Amino acid sequence: MRYYEQRNRKRLTVGHSGNSLIILIAINLVVFVTLALINLFYFFGADSAAGANAGFQEDILNWVMLPASFDVFITRPWTLFTYMIAHTDVWHIIANMLWLWAFGYILQDLSGYRKLIPIFIYGALAGAVAFMAAYNFLPPLKDALPYSKLLGASAGVMAVAVCVTIMAPDYRIFPMLNGGIPLWALTIIFIIIDLATIPKNNTGGHVAHLAGAGMGLLFMFFLKKGYDWSTWMNNVYDWMNNLFNPDKPTKGKNFKEQLFYNSKVQPFKKSLNITQQRVDEILDKIGQKGYSSLNDDEKEILKRASKEDL
Repeated sequence: MRYYEQRNRKRLTVGHSGNSLIILIAINLVVFVTLALINLFYFFGADSAAGANAGFQEDILNWVMLPASFDVFITRPWTLFTYMIAHTDVWHIIANMLWLWAFGYILQDLSGYRKLIPIFIYGALAGAVAFMAAYNFLPPLKDALPYSKLLGASAGVMAVAVCVTIMAPDYRIFPMLNGGIPLWALTIIFIIIDLATIPKNNTGGHVAHLAGAGMGLLFMFFLKKGYDWSTWMNNVYDWMNNLFNPDKPTKGKNFKEQLFYNSKVQPFKKSLNITQQRVDEILDKIGQKGYSSLNDDEKEILKRASKEDL
């Protein structure tokens, strides 16, 4: 196996520190399990299944899901972020996490760990804005405004999928199917399905998916222009991560002064390889051009050779 193949394989292992994909999937799974356990407590504590579901919806989900109504949203603004990592349906989270794993794995393989979560967040935020705008401004949806809510990671996953597709459109997955399906074909199919099913059901969800896809396209457009929208998020994360880090460099001090020049470990010193052939070559050089033509390494070799009696 070549070095870069080994390095990439190690970099993408499940337990590797800083693996954004694993962190993101773990957060979604932990929230899902937490909500499922809370729902279970409501179920055993209620007189009926309908009562349990109503209580769980009113007391818990309404404070996690993103409401379409802006008047309700301003009373619980945190739902702009909680909705994107919360699921209540088993098949919903399985589908989202499988596609997040598929596209996220490729994204990290192509661009490293530091773009996945920012792209996911951008896509989810775009989906939230489009969802609320659709129900507040599109006449066919205004009747459903009071009780429409958004939940799930789909918009963020769509942003990741579009970014990966633009990075490597001919990358193929499911190679067992006649050589594999190219990413561009898979992404286009998803977008067409969302467009076609907007009038049918889950209208707000499909609008959010398309907005997430649009954000992925916008992210890559500006990235190719030299503007990386993930940089500020990563800088904020690094700053927060280093707030209580005792090993962080002290403000105002030079890295060399603080880390290298104060080190108690002796620096690496090059050791010259001395052979009889090398000594003979140096002696021939002296015979042709004189001792002054030798460089420092050659003089050092002669000095050591005289001591080692070569």
